[in-house]
Amino acid sequence: MTSDSQAGDCPEGCRDFRWRVPEHFNIAADVCGRWAGDRGRFALYYEDASGFTSAHSFWDIQREANRLANVLAALATVAGDRVAVILPQRPESAIAHVAINQMGAITVPLAPQLGPDALEHRLGDSAAHLAIVDETALPRLAQVRHRLPALRHVVGVGAAVGKAVKPWAEVVEHASPRYTPARTAAGDAALLLYSGAASGRAQGVLMAQRTLLGNLGAYVCVHDSFPQAGDLFWSPLDWASSGGLWQGLLATWHFGRPLLAYNGPIEAGKAFALLQRYAVRNCLLEPLALQMMQHTVPEPRATYDLDLRTLVSSDGPLTEPTRNWAQEQLGLPISQLWCRTGMTGLLGHCASRWPTSAGSLGRPYPGHRVSVLDRQGRVLGAGEVGELAAHRQCDGEDDPALLLGHWQGPDATAASPVGDGWVRTGDLAVVDAAGDFWYRGRVGDV
Repeated sequence: MTSDSQAGDCPEGCRDFRWRVPEHFNIAADVCGRWAGDRGRFALYYEDASGFTSAHSFWDIQREANRLANVLAALATVAGDRVAVILPQRPESAIAHVAINQMGAITVPLAPQLGPDALEHRLGDSAAHLAIVDETALPRLAQVRHRLPALRHVVGVGAAVGKAVKPWAEVVEHASPRYTPARTAAGDAALLLYSGAASGRAQGVLMAQRTLLGNLGAYVCVHDSFPQAGDLFWSPLDWASSGGLWQGLLATWHFGRPLLAYNGPIEAGKAFALLQRYAVRNCLLEPLALQMMQHTVPEPRATYDLDLRTLVSSDGPLTEPTRNWAQEQLGLPISQLWCRTGMTGLLGHCASRWPTSAGSLGRPYPGHRVSVLDRQGRVLGAGEVGELAAHRQCDGEDDPALLLGHWQGPDATAASPVGDGWVRTGDLAVVDAAGDFWYRGRVGDV
């Protein structure tokens, strides 16, 4: 079987699947605005490394986002402008996403650990006219700000203070908590994400408002029919990453469910303590984090009272010992979710709907057309190694999960079009006779 169609061995429910993407759609209105009328509906539980905690309802988030949107408008931010958010997991980061998106502007989320050169490249390449930053990244931003002519304003969060830095608390204090969101088309640009290492250059990937809708099927499937009663999500994945946003913050809030944000270093004991303290039910972790937890706390249930319902791993294959440890010591399997910048939510596991081989990348989720291609763009058969690619259409409908395109031109190797509607991922893979995809490395490794 080749999985460039949703026929034959397609899991139950795929063949009749149809995208229902409205003409107009806005991420902020979807993930926050429509829930904000219920003042008792919690959106975010927050904790930092010092032990400070806070809780925020959707009403709280929306009011602060409205204040920030009014501030951004007063600083001449208009639809299509790029606004950089250089923050760790903290309430202001989530608020900024809602504020920027409801304006029709484009969020440029950047990891606060980026070095000066990486920051300079991304801010210069995106021509961001405003950056929101806390004390983690401000010193590095200060080193390169004089080389960023487009960056006219910096808003400082927390202890980020200094010359030409507008303190968040002061600028939003007197702003109106009322704001009328822009009416955006589903295909309008919403986020500009950058792939690559924490230093040096990276390719910008432009994502649409509708991208959220394209990722929801994967989120529901990999978390075993999310949401269920009592579900609460946590992932240490940065909110500047595709996984942390499309399969974390934004997907969780689409369903009006709360999540945990932790701002601080994560080691195994801390991770288990957070899972216990907040009764986390749904968790997304990278393989290295899972292996660290396995080796440091081999028998977690002897120490921690856990209530996990789903455990998901992204961005790399898992070892057999780690999968066995999760089943034996946590009492649940680890489901795999394939994530790449600009192309998440296409491929993965779904234990409740179809059997998937342990250790595989999984199968295409409903509405996505995924195959393995050779260098000429031909679809390969079972057992043949080639480059993993996704088609822009599935059963005659546009796939909303795929990137709009590359920022400033399609000159990168990863996620590049190859003609005939296929978009390459940069990953090598093979598909077996059952329809499971298996990772075989990156194209550059060969």
